[in-house]
Amino acid sequence: MAPEENTQLLIETLTSHREEFLAQWGAIVGEALQGRLSVAEMRRELGELYEAILQAIAAGGLDADGEAYGETRSLLIELSRNRARQGFTPTETATSVFALKAVLEPALTGEEHGTRTYLQFAKLLDGLALLTTEAYVRTREEIIASQAEQLLELSTPVVQLWKGVVGVPLVGTLDSARTQVVMEKLLQTLVDTDSTHAIIDITGVPTVDTQVAQHLLKTVVAARMMGAQCTISGIRPQIAQTIVALGIQFGDIQTNASLADALRQAVREVAKDAEDDVRGLL
Repeated sequence: MAPEENTQLLIETLTSHREEFLAQWGAIVGEALQGRLSVAEMRRELGELYEAILQAIAAGGLDADGEAYGETRSLLIELSRNRARQGFTPTETATSVFALKAVLEPALTGEEHGTRTYLQFAKLLDGLALLTTEAYVRTREEIIASQAEQLLELSTPVVQLWKGVVGVPLVGTLDSARTQVVMEKLLQTLVDTDSTHAIIDITGVPTVDTQVAQHLLKTVVAARMMGAQCTISGIRPQIAQTIVALGIQFGDIQTNASLADALRQAVREVAKDAEDDVRGLL
């Protein structure tokens, strides 16, 4: 049987058994998804995909990379992205494509020409399923990256502690990416609140090594360039010993044992600055 005849047999089979195949396909996919997707939504997705595959075969044969399969690929990418957002696994997602092979196998493998047609169709579905998996993985990576960014934002709050004083309570490890976020949020908060003092509290930072100290110094330098005086608070005895042992130099940066001490000192300085401004006006 010529390739064109194989394609024609496939088109005739898909067309004449449309409702039967869709029902069987939906049953297999529905069982795999275990009711976590509405029947109406699943039937809509499979119906659109079935029609797109049928039209693509009629227009472009069995080349999954061909131009005729543009709509089919778009539908599969959309399906994969939805499944990824809904929390389905890659296997459950790919089943939406692979299950169609199980539906067509009994209808096509009864005789030699039908078997050859089925094998060609199975190869086509394998290619489409691979596309589905790739789209799923890309979407999951995007979701994970977005969640990591959101967690980073939540883990680096910058709050106004007093009029003219902002604080950055750090908890956990301070790395390059987090340092950048801290800098951006601190500088923006200094501008938004018209603050002149910043307190970086490291009570929740488990250890301070050379790298962490460098990140802290970068943040202090950035705040100073905005005209803010900086204090590092939360210097516990163990942290102080580690800093001395490593030979880390904080230079003229003010440090305090606790956030309360740092805030008390900052408030006094803010009040003194205000008094000096009043005297200057007089």
